[in-house]
Amino acid sequence: MAKTKATAQDFLSKMKLPEQGSEESAPIAAETTKIEPRRAAGRTGLKHIGGYFDRDTVEKVALLRARLDLDNSQLIKRAIDELYSREGAARKFGDR
Repeated sequence: MAKTKATAQDFLSKMKLPEQGSEESAPIAAETTKIEPRRAAGRTGLKHIGGYFDRDTVEKVALLRARLDLDNSQLIKRAIDELYSREGAARKFGDR
C-alpha cells in the first residue's frame, strides 16, 4: 500500500485548535497565516553552550537537576561559577 506524501498544508490544517473564549474556531487561510518560529523571550541575547556526554554523566545531571530543582541552564551556570571561583582561589594561594 503506497503512502501519500504529507504536505505542510496538511500538517497545519491538522494543528488547528479552537480559540480560547470562542465556541467555534474560525478557519485559518493559508495565504493570510504567517507562521513565525517561536522565540523564547527569556533567551534573547544569550549564548547556547552544549555538549555530548556519556550515560553516567547524563544520569548525574538528571539527579542534580531533580535534587537541586534547577533546569539545565541553571545547573551549568552553577557548576561553572563554582569551578571558576575555585580556580580563582587556587591561583590566589599559589596552588597553580
